[in-house]
Amino acid sequence: MVFICLSLAGCTIENGTPGEKKTEEEQNDTEQAVPEGEREVLAENLESPWSIAKLGDTFYISERTGSIVTIDGEEQTRKEVQLERELSDEAEAGLLGTVIPEDFPDTNEAYAYYSYQEKGETYQRVVTIEEQNDNWVETDILLDEIPGGAFHHGGRMEIGPDDKLYVTTGDASIPELAQEQDSLAGKILRLNLDGSIPEDNPIANSYVFSYGHRNPQGLVWSPEGKLFASEHGNQAHDEINQINPGANYGWPIIEGDEVEDGMETPVIHSGDETWAPSGIDYYEGNVYFASLRGEGLRKMDPVNETEELIVSDVGRVRDVLAAENGLYIITNNTDGRGDPAENDDRLLYIPIPKNQLH
Repeated sequence: MVFICLSLAGCTIENGTPGEKKTEEEQNDTEQAVPEGEREVLAENLESPWSIAKLGDTFYISERTGSIVTIDGEEQTRKEVQLERELSDEAEAGLLGTVIPEDFPDTNEAYAYYSYQEKGETYQRVVTIEEQNDNWVETDILLDEIPGGAFHHGGRMEIGPDDKLYVTTGDASIPELAQEQDSLAGKILRLNLDGSIPEDNPIANSYVFSYGHRNPQGLVWSPEGKLFASEHGNQAHDEINQINPGANYGWPIIEGDEVEDGMETPVIHSGDETWAPSGIDYYEGNVYFASLRGEGLRKMDPVNETEELIVSDVGRVRDVLAAENGLYIITNNTDGRGDPAENDDRLLYIPIPKNQLH
């Protein structure tokens, strides 16, 4: 395995990335956005990064190409993740979500979600991985054969306030699977940390926590315990949903403002525009979510059910992590769908002044 040192960007000032011509509405949003001179570049030259995890002062950035970049002060290293199955090369597939648990300093073990192919089929699995001297190694399979396809792999994982592992899965490009409760596709799943099914899951003897999802890629809890998820819509109508146990979120029967008995509607949706929302986090009363095709970072007020674009000049954004006095984001311009600037992709720190919180 190769152990590669990366160059440190330090706390240099973010200069912004030239992008496509913005609409008048986007220009107005930009005028209210976080001033670009306040941003800090913490890492550069990331390769299709997908998730940010942080424990103490150390960041762990997963890359779809199969590595985890560790950023600890001025030291950055990229270590390959040695997996039992070769990563799938399907669009949107690869090494996706990672979770670094609080006991990581004692165990060196974390959780990962990745895509692989077997006998012409694409699957995802949830595994434990162990950091060693020069690489990470897959140590145990917690859940396997999550359906995959050409697109829509989900991939976000978080440990909830109840100490359970939550996992988002896409519909594997077969929309009807999202409505089938015996399929793991198009769902939010809930696992014990050893991979077993929690006894109090809403559907008996099932990992399924909620269903009817197209391609959810973000999970976060408010301080009051409300679970929110971001979800890619069909062309448009991207959604931020409040997730309730056992609930049906409608795909492919309804989306956006459409209504059907027994199905949930989103807190907000993008209408005829496209956000392509990915990672989300909660900070000072607002939900912040990464925007891929919508290129930026957005803020949602869950009380007034409004949203605004607050960062719009860094290209595609894949994940966001709340911190004291601000947010960390990773750009995602090197995944084949963006327009990479020099030294992309990057980990950025975005301070949020108190007068911009609400």
